[in-house]
Amino acid sequence: MRLSQCHNFQDFRKLAKKRLPSPIFNYIDGAADDEVTYRNNTRAFERCDLIPSVLAGTQEIDLSVTVMGQKLAMPFYCSPTALQRLFHHQGEMAVAAAAEKYGTMFGVSSLGTASIEHIAENFDCPQMYQFYFHKDRGLNKAMLERAKEAGVPIMALTVDSITGGNRERDLRTGFSIPLRLTLGGMLSFAIHPMWGINYVTHEKFRLPQLEEHIGMKGGATTTVSDYFTNMLDPTMNWKDVEELVKIWDGEFCLKGIMSAEDARRAVDIGCTGVIVSNHGGRQLDGSSSTFDQLKEVVDEVGDEIDVLFDSGVQRGTHVLKALSIGAKAVGGGRSYLFPLAAAGQPGVERALGLMREELERDMRLMGCQNIGELGRKNLRFR
Repeated sequence: MRLSQCHNFQDFRKLAKKRLPSPIFNYIDGAADDEVTYRNNTRAFERCDLIPSVLAGTQEIDLSVTVMGQKLAMPFYCSPTALQRLFHHQGEMAVAAAAEKYGTMFGVSSLGTASIEHIAENFDCPQMYQFYFHKDRGLNKAMLERAKEAGVPIMALTVDSITGGNRERDLRTGFSIPLRLTLGGMLSFAIHPMWGINYVTHEKFRLPQLEEHIGMKGGATTTVSDYFTNMLDPTMNWKDVEELVKIWDGEFCLKGIMSAEDARRAVDIGCTGVIVSNHGGRQLDGSSSTFDQLKEVVDEVGDEIDVLFDSGVQRGTHVLKALSIGAKAVGGGRSYLFPLAAAGQPGVERALGLMREELERDMRLMGCQNIGELGRKNLRFR
């Protein structure tokens, strides 16, 4: 299978699975516990139908949106995800380049493998910096100050990860940072030699946002779950976040909002946006799908702050359904991670290009010329 034969999410997933050692693939592909929420995130879209308007005389399709002060050429953006250079040696640099090419936003994780400064110096695409709330309050403040100095326009605090989700695939393969593998995991690396060659012949794996703080030096082994469990502060509360919002004094959103009540509190403490997200099903298994929760959040705060959306998005029609409910923009993680793993920057560019083509085609079929024409009038729920 070649990149030119990838036409949708599942095609990219198949090619990534072919090219990645199984522990790496399963880290991307896996979710928490029985992975029920992971599956339901995408299935939820199937319970909602689009109702097109015909004879609308559509000419040029305008996909642009303005989100938290940033003008995007299309309403789909690359959500912040961790450890990207494990998936392909180009990592965040490939994703940022592709996002810049298509005029959309790129999210950088505090567990990213390229520094926010390096990305800001090399690319003009709007950057969202995603971070976690640590027990070390000084570290939290330092992270905000560093992002401000780098010129990051949007700060996103993840609020659904005060402890690590139970990702059993990682436990079975021995996935950790640095890698500490089971016998089966080592065998998978042996039969995928190109991954190893690229890993050791390119820039050394780093976590530049956090490497001074999480024991990555001297051969220490820290699993992703250990990082969440031992370094993040489970006592984080609304007062803590309110202080961070004041320190940042700019566009600040909470990632992981799933209820109208929490969205209202985000407005009350001064947030300018929320992201309706359940971490792609990787945290609390059995939670509601994000699509099923989107309406109540939009109805509560959609006229006051920007409501963004992610988790489960695999198609342009998924994006249009979320936009029709009231989301201002829609993010994807696996939607670009599988293409990244499959082919680096060309893979991400192909995925974003296909998404743009889908959105333009589907908007024309819906009889809409711009995103503002979408609304609940063109949806029917079963």
